[in-house]
Amino acid sequence: MPCSSLAEKKAASANTLAARLARLGLRTDADFILHLPLRYEDETRITALADARPGVAAQFEVDVVDSEIAYRPRRQLLARVRDGSGALILRFLNFYPSQQKALQPGAHLRIFGELHEGYLGPEIIHPRFHVVAAGETLPECLTPVYPTTAGLGQGTLRRLIEKALARADLGDTLPPELRERLGLPEFAAAIHRLHTPPPEMTQAELEARGHPAWRRVQFDELLAQQLSLRRAYTARRARGAPPLKPTAKLTGALLKSLPFRLTAAQQHAWQEIAADLAQPHPMQRLLQGDVGSGKTVVAALAMLQAVEAGHQAALMAPTEILAEQHYRKLAAWLEPLGIEVAWLTGSLKKREKEAAIEKVGAGETAIIVGTHALIEDKVELARLGLAIVDEQHRFGVRQRLALKEKGLYAHQLAMSATPIPRTLAMSYYADLDVSVLDELPPGRSPVTTKLVSESRRDQVVARVHDACRAGGQAYWVCPLIEENGVSAEANASEANVKRSGRSQNAVLQLKTAEETYARLAADLPDLKIGLVHGRLKPAEKAAVMSAFVANEIHLLVATTVIEVGVDVPNASLMVIEHAERFGLAQLHQLRGRVGRGTAQSACILLYAQPLGELARARLKVIFGSTDGFEIAREDLRLRGPGEFIGSRQSGLPLLRYADLEDAALVEQARAAAEDMLHRAPEAAAAHLQRWLGGREELLKA
Repeated sequence: MPCSSLAEKKAASANTLAARLARLGLRTDADFILHLPLRYEDETRITALADARPGVAAQFEVDVVDSEIAYRPRRQLLARVRDGSGALILRFLNFYPSQQKALQPGAHLRIFGELHEGYLGPEIIHPRFHVVAAGETLPECLTPVYPTTAGLGQGTLRRLIEKALARADLGDTLPPELRERLGLPEFAAAIHRLHTPPPEMTQAELEARGHPAWRRVQFDELLAQQLSLRRAYTARRARGAPPLKPTAKLTGALLKSLPFRLTAAQQHAWQEIAADLAQPHPMQRLLQGDVGSGKTVVAALAMLQAVEAGHQAALMAPTEILAEQHYRKLAAWLEPLGIEVAWLTGSLKKREKEAAIEKVGAGETAIIVGTHALIEDKVELARLGLAIVDEQHRFGVRQRLALKEKGLYAHQLAMSATPIPRTLAMSYYADLDVSVLDELPPGRSPVTTKLVSESRRDQVVARVHDACRAGGQAYWVCPLIEENGVSAEANASEANVKRSGRSQNAVLQLKTAEETYARLAADLPDLKIGLVHGRLKPAEKAAVMSAFVANEIHLLVATTVIEVGVDVPNASLMVIEHAERFGLAQLHQLRGRVGRGTAQSACILLYAQPLGELARARLKVIFGSTDGFEIAREDLRLRGPGEFIGSRQSGLPLLRYADLEDAALVEQARAAAEDMLHRAPEAAAAHLQRWLGGREELLKA
């Protein structure tokens, strides 16, 4: 083979390996040493075949008696092996010629696998094995098993990690007094212990992650996250921003005109936000509150403070229904004060859209509300002082930044109706100031939640009929639009299906919104019934929603497009079909569409049997609590932080080793980050380089 061809093959092989490693995030020595085992296998001892226990992985040393390729019922390689205590069969359903060659009669093997009872007696399917070399000894350490990817074997990964351990600087980045105070081992000792644990350490001890070595890694990971977020927070405060000094002229006028008084929680949040806006550095605050806690009026006050200071304010929402709800509320409150509110979405007619963009760009309109259309390149805001993003977790990193960047270092307020548990806030939102609305406005009626089996559907239909004939209105929520596909609104439900272990085909068996609409229209001919879903044209959707708000429609059949942004006080009954398919946060948000008036309200969760374990757990939580913060804690426990915060959208790196339920460790890491940034900035920089290696920018969105 020509030298150039050989070199090209080697280069291609190296590129393939690099690509596979990159999928695991493995590029530097630091990446390799922090790529820690999922579990361990004990190859430090030999078990006699007679002592093997079914289902328990062990290592055996055997001789091959004979081997053959069998065809019952499919082509497979069988090898009969024995030691001094017994015999068994090695079965390979997929095999290479090299394996067949190695399993020749008389070969002396070391095999590792789980014993099972087969048709021909005891067997191990696809054991790991190798021919024992002369003088070969047993390993001195447990064998680590690492997270890997297709085409990257454990052997290759172990060799690369071993080389990285030999080369890498394993010096400690924690100040000695901090490490001693927390009782943590040295970094080098902890890392070597996890990659090459001695045989006296039990697998259970290591895999439970309760060992001090794991504790050190978990703390270091949390510390890196806290350091990065606090540095981002400090950097933002060092930048300039237009101070939006309050005059109380407009905000005072709004407060006097409102038909209600702010709750104590709203007043406190507003005072925090007002103080931040007056500062000469950008506000970065999260306003979180349960469904119906009154975030919009607090946002309105913040926007008016920006206008008082001669600046513009923009509010961006993820769906047109939610954006329109904000627009209608803000227009009703602010236009009597002489403040025009602009409306900008992708569904506007070209002429209307261009007119809105021109007025905003010229600074003639001070307040603008819209969807993603706000961040289009052609939209310019002459003097943006405040950017508000509602349901911020539904936007991607670049989308959130794009709105903020319409104004030079504009103040930013993020709003979320998904309460964030304290440990998650400390961990993932440490660079934000947080205001919490933890009480509901007076006059809101509590919502009664009922779990009802699908077999009692007729009774539920009768209840809906009675409620509507008595003057009320109702929602009937379905997860799908049509028989041949999953709607955009059902994505979260589909994920729940996968988590509960059911096939995707089961999703297609759900009742569709269109079928349900037709069936209810037939069952309830004396009621006016509307249908709304994500595939309707915006004008059609707006017409249906306007009719429902005006009480011209008794019953609204909908997909989860109504999850946020719908406020109809007269609607006091909701039915959620196939509730077992929805996530906790989604169920809580949907339930929040009722109970917005003074009438007694109810949410009926229709479920189909059999219920999976996870679905049963979700329904138990939503049935037992209306406290959004308690529900959020349970949601975090059931789903994990990655899915809770929408990691793909947030840009935040997931915690691989730390447990957010360990609030004490999160608090220790938070305090240590503050201390290191002030007392040991060089150690803090070294720690960040080891753990994030230049990827800090992910945390700053």
